[in-house]
Amino acid sequence: MTSGVGSPVAPPETPPSTKRLFFTIFPSIMLPMFMGMSDQTTVASALPAIAGALGDVERVSWAVVGYLVAVTIAAPVYGYLGDMFGRRRFMFVALSLYLCASILSAFAPSVPLLALSRFVQGLGGGGLMALSQALIGEAVPPRQRGQFQGYLAGIAVSASAFGPVAGSFMTEHFGWRSVFLMNVPTGIIAILLTMRLKARPGNRQAGWHFDFPGLIYFIGVVVPLLLALDQIRAFDASRQSLIAAMLGFAAVSFVLLMRREWSTESPLLPVRLLRQSAIWRADLMAVCHGATLVSLVSFMPIYLRAVRQATSAEISYVLLSITAGIGIGSVITGRIVTRTGKTMIFPSIGLMITTCTLIFFALASSSLTTGQLAAVLVINSLTMGSVMGVAQVTVQTAAGPKALGQAASSVQLSRSVGASLGTATIGTVLFATLAWRDPEAARLFGAILQNGQAALEVLAPERRAIAADEIAFAFRAAFMTLAFFTTVGSMLAWSNPMRRV
Repeated sequence: MTSGVGSPVAPPETPPSTKRLFFTIFPSIMLPMFMGMSDQTTVASALPAIAGALGDVERVSWAVVGYLVAVTIAAPVYGYLGDMFGRRRFMFVALSLYLCASILSAFAPSVPLLALSRFVQGLGGGGLMALSQALIGEAVPPRQRGQFQGYLAGIAVSASAFGPVAGSFMTEHFGWRSVFLMNVPTGIIAILLTMRLKARPGNRQAGWHFDFPGLIYFIGVVVPLLLALDQIRAFDASRQSLIAAMLGFAAVSFVLLMRREWSTESPLLPVRLLRQSAIWRADLMAVCHGATLVSLVSFMPIYLRAVRQATSAEISYVLLSITAGIGIGSVITGRIVTRTGKTMIFPSIGLMITTCTLIFFALASSSLTTGQLAAVLVINSLTMGSVMGVAQVTVQTAAGPKALGQAASSVQLSRSVGASLGTATIGTVLFATLAWRDPEAARLFGAILQNGQAALEVLAPERRAIAADEIAFAFRAAFMTLAFFTTVGSMLAWSNPMRRV
């Protein structure tokens, strides 16, 4: 074909097929995401063995908390730097940090050194998660992102379910150090797969400088906030002053952070993107989703043991129902988004159904068999699977190609904050309800959190039954609180102006 002056005109470029994109792009992004998401639950299952080997039982949880804090700090930093200098380059940085810190963790001789190496590992893990999401947006056309984000959400949920199983198996058969050493071959494969990705230049402009003050203020928000939420979950009244001080410090840091980010030309956090209604509503929807899902997975085993006296097999069956439903729901939603271009309609309706199942569960769970309970949770998780992929597609499309990293990291950060906030809120609701109705049951619930089912087994049968009834009542309040989170999430989805891609 030629133009009027005889020069050839290139035919319009046809987008690559989804199948071709899947085999060229997805494996390189899937493995880093899987590593970052599975790590925390894998190590959590090895904590008893680590405490037995290294001692220092009171501080062994630092290995998990340190990783969580570092991941939360690192996610927006990688998004920021990836936009400036290229995301593929910083994926290599994240993988290298994660790999080296895994080796250091495996040979750590004490809990403080293990916590330090885990913090460094989290600085890599935050990049694995944030950059994986951004690389989907970079390499995949907007209309096809829904399907890939659905796949990625399914991988994330599968990783969370895989972690405890792999951690328990490796610890039992090869020792706790193998939990970290197994990251070495996986990390090397991930580096080789990342080399397949096309290198793209960043968007750094003349006069750009790194936002060091913004990073310091951000750390001042994240560290005390996450530590305070972790203390709230411990239900220790003697630490109320410490919790209040940490929350106050986080609040002051947040004010300083917002003043800095609105005034600087190169802000670490994408505050200017939050002027767009589509972005801040999608991010808040991710907060609600993280609060609901992580709380449900965290507290469901406690409910099943304390109230229903479920066996380990029954608990695994119920948790598998949740994780499988989330994964299937994410994949199905992603495929429909790619075919139709519609986005927010799915979490709008899906979270309404999730709310109904949570209310039904709160009111009728005592009369359900384990199979019926699992069926309700499958419906619940299928509809919750409609959220995260849509949130990522919406935010990345609204942000545009120059801010994909910051957009993707904002969703990841929102989900992480929601998870911490949700579990602290649900824990507080449970403990406050019990303390109001039966202070002895509240103390027993704290013992159950610390010592598991053994705290119930030492009680007389009559007292055990009374305690189980009181805990069941408290869980009804907790499930209704989760329904509040999903109601807010649904309202945010219905009011989001970006309905299509």
